Amino acid sequence: MTDNGHQRPGLFVTFEGLDGSGKTTQAALLAQRLRAQGWDVAETAEPGGTRLGAAIRALLLETDGAPVSPTAEMLLFFAARAQNVDEIIVPALQAGKAVVCDRFSDSSLAYQGAGRELGESVVLDLDRIACRGLLPDLTILLDIEPEVGLRRASGGPVLDRMHGESAGFHRRVRDAYLRLAEREPRRFRVIAAAGSIAEVGARVWEAAAAELAARVHRV
Repeated sequence: MTDNGHQRPGLFVTFEGLDGSGKTTQAALLAQRLRAQGWDVAETAEPGGTRLGAAIRALLLETDGAPVSPTAEMLLFFAARAQNVDEIIVPALQAGKAVVCDRFSDSSLAYQGAGRELGESVVLDLDRIACRGLLPDLTILLDIEPEVGLRRASGGPVLDRMHGESAGFHRRVRDAYLRLAEREPRRFRVIAAAGSIAEVGARVWEAAAAELAARVHRV
């Protein structure tokens, strides 16, 4: 994958999907497998990954604080993303590392652009500022029915403001993800999130191994 026409030495993999799809678990498992293949791996997440990102994440996870407008929410996500790009992702890629990131700009397209109905164009405008053309080499979309994902997520340690949204909101998010994957079939791999951790992990690794093999042929 290139950015702004320049070849970069590292590997950039992102995980996307609804809450409860198993992204965080599968991202960690992929990082382990890449290390076993000899890669130096940087793991990060959004919002989070940096000190600033962690502070923004704490604000966004609040469910009993002051309400956050959809536009303010989107700007907070991109502030965390810009710091993540500058502090962690780009330096790691330039050093030839693999970066595994739990969520990236596709999340904003799905959740704020479609779910909050702010529109795709405003998300892309912010992405150009925050990410400056940076695209993942591979995006793993763990696809799950919204109702199933919410049931899974409700058993976790943290419930954020997204869980309280309507069924229609979560359907819009899922539909947006699937449209993005259809639009960019070379970058996206849609993987069924149903099944055991090991079963889903095997599907994820198959997709990652195919990308690694393709990179060898492109060099």
